Amino acid sequence: MSKLDERIERILESYDTRGGINLGDVQNFPNRASVVSVLKDIENIVFPGFGEDFCLDRETLRFVTGERVHRVVRNLTIEVTKSIQYICTIANRDGSGCYKYAEQIVFALIDEIPEIRRLVFTDAKAALEGDPAARSIEEVLLSYPGLAALLVHRVAHFLYQKGVPIIPRIMSEYVHGQTGIDIHPGATIDEECFIDHGTGVVIGETCVIGSRVKIYQGVTLGALSVKKTMADKKRHPTIESGVTIYAGATILGGETVIGEGSVIGGNTWITQSVAPGSRIYNAPA
Repeated sequence: MSKLDERIERILESYDTRGGINLGDVQNFPNRASVVSVLKDIENIVFPGFGEDFCLDRETLRFVTGERVHRVVRNLTIEVTKSIQYICTIANRDGSGCYKYAEQIVFALIDEIPEIRRLVFTDAKAALEGDPAARSIEEVLLSYPGLAALLVHRVAHFLYQKGVPIIPRIMSEYVHGQTGIDIHPGATIDEECFIDHGTGVVIGETCVIGSRVKIYQGVTLGALSVKKTMADKKRHPTIESGVTIYAGATILGGETVIGEGSVIGGNTWITQSVAPGSRIYNAPA
């Protein structure tokens, strides 16, 4: 045991020298497991009956929904309070009143759920209409990773817009791990977005995507520069409405605009704007 005790002591010493611990009496950052649990509740509020392991009927729908909403408000308010207190701590400001402010943000999210449902249903409709392999809206809701990523993004984006730190990234990285689709919560995505297959898709923080956009696997909507001095500038492209971007395409730069109705071919590399209605393909060898 003495040899094991020595090893434990070395681990404890590393906590003092390296940091990376979350103690309630010091900082107490948001808890990842709690945020993911809240996210699953929100997913089941948005699509009741699709993620259950029990039979849901009309009589129990009101009770189950009410229970979930109360749980989201309680648990997410705690986590948002922690994230806001974190900002107060690093800015050396008084953290009083954080809970009330966090509660207001969470209630605003609850108010937004009907609109989130509307947006995600437009995404599901776009998938059904845009994929010949899709047989029903239920198949899309139950199994399509692109829809799962967009649902989480629409929740995370709302919190990001409200200025909530850390939690939106926890949400986006959780669904990134589940689907292989990496959407920064800061990205703005209009309705009827369809991410087909999705593996390897990367959408950056300042990207703006219009309505009825179709994105295939391996697409990168990224920045030309990753310098820290660019943090507060638009670094990622604008994709106007009705654009299709095929697999493996890379579109970079904050000033790059892909015009409405354009088609971007697979494995293309684009760093400047293209006019509406353009067709961009790799030249054959």
